[in-house]
Amino acid sequence: MDTLLTPAFGTVFWASIAFISVLVILRVLAWKPILNALESREESIGKALLEAEKAREEMANLHANNEQLLSEARLKRDAMLKESRDMANKVVAEAKAKAKIEASKEVELAREAIQIERKAAVAELKSEVAQLSIDIAERLLREELKESGKQKDLVDKLIQESTLN
Repeated sequence: MDTLLTPAFGTVFWASIAFISVLVILRVLAWKPILNALESREESIGKALLEAEKAREEMANLHANNEQLLSEARLKRDAMLKESRDMANKVVAEAKAKAKIEASKEVELAREAIQIERKAAVAELKSEVAQLSIDIAERLLREELKESGKQKDLVDKLIQESTLN
């Protein structure tokens, strides 16, 4: 039983030589290409990580720039809105002032027209009152002066009251 458990020296020797030769062949033919492939893969992963980090930094910079541009655009928009509101208020104020001036001119023209119409009405009324007075006086005088003696007395009285130069 001892022989079964203990390997023979020749078997160990040839197995070791076969193992070492397979190890050398694998090292030359397989491990070097595998290790080279692993190293190149590791390098490409490292480069990809560096590029990803650069891209992340660029994205952060772009995001910061975008935020700055957005805030500037908002400020410009607010300024433009304020300017347009101010301009609209100015236009409205100018229109109101112009309307007030026009209204006051119209009121003044209306007052002047009313004054002119009033003066014309007063003059016409005076003229009519004078005409009525003359008509009434004429009728009265005709009634009173139907007699020739009264006419002569009135003419004499008027001559004496009037001052002749």
